[in-house]
Amino acid sequence: MDRSIDYRHLESLIALLTVARLGRYTAAAKVLGVNHSTISRRIDSLQKAMGGHLLSRTPNGWELTDLGRRAMSSAEAIEQAVAAIGGKEEPAGLSGHVRIAAPDAFSAHLAAPALARLQAAHPALVFEIVSETTRARQTRTGMDLEIVIGEPDVRRATSQKLMDYELRLYATQTYLHRHGTPRTLDELRGHSLNYYIDTALTVDKLDEATGGLPPMRRAISSTSIAVQYSATMNHAGVGLLPVFLSSQYPNLLPVLHEEFSYRSEYWLVGREEALRNKAVQETVRALQQAVAAEQWFLPPLVPADTPGSH
Repeated sequence: MDRSIDYRHLESLIALLTVARLGRYTAAAKVLGVNHSTISRRIDSLQKAMGGHLLSRTPNGWELTDLGRRAMSSAEAIEQAVAAIGGKEEPAGLSGHVRIAAPDAFSAHLAAPALARLQAAHPALVFEIVSETTRARQTRTGMDLEIVIGEPDVRRATSQKLMDYELRLYATQTYLHRHGTPRTLDELRGHSLNYYIDTALTVDKLDEATGGLPPMRRAISSTSIAVQYSATMNHAGVGLLPVFLSSQYPNLLPVLHEEFSYRSEYWLVGREEALRNKAVQETVRALQQAVAAEQWFLPPLVPADTPGSH
């Protein structure tokens, strides 16, 4: 039986709101500063008051039922009212936790500096960035936003393309001096490739990127693009790397750019419940603005490469 919500259950509604956005009781408990059993007790109390289940368990987290979505509307109204009472209706008063999962390059070189600027304007905001390169989750477990490579196929979520980018081949002058400069794609057979670990790749677009290359030895493979850059800059092989970063490093020389490139995209995925949160909305806006302005942060450049170095 669907009963009206008793607004004495304010804490329970906020607990539901937080679980709906994050997908996990444990994540919600961390945000609200209580333990897992308290969250469970509040949700149970609210379900009894409303006469039905508000959440359903999925393999990767909790999702709202139809009844839960009706309760969610009330919870959001309470959240907005509390923010207004506290004078936090304007962006300058944003607060809360925003959790983001994104690939290494995007996390370190665009998301972190963009969110640092946002956090400086809104000191009560807290960001958690999980650096990972995986396909989009079918449920947004524990995350408000995900940045994924390639167009995702998701349900009960919103996705939008942030940007296109290219992967191309790069090497140092020292590596090419030692091993020779390939003049054709076929000549790459005698060279080493620094790229992702084959058996660890779960992203189709990244797995397909090497399809246009001949078989190459793997020199240093890693799930971290930072490691791939380090290996390439230290002359371990030819790196298959994003142009938006590699073009900024004068010691990385283009290899066969006329013959080979691979195009991909970054997409943003957000749970619908999370995207109604003002802090999450401002986070999305900050990322979009950073992408549009090409505000890529680069650490200090390494010394210019020479044939005799290292």
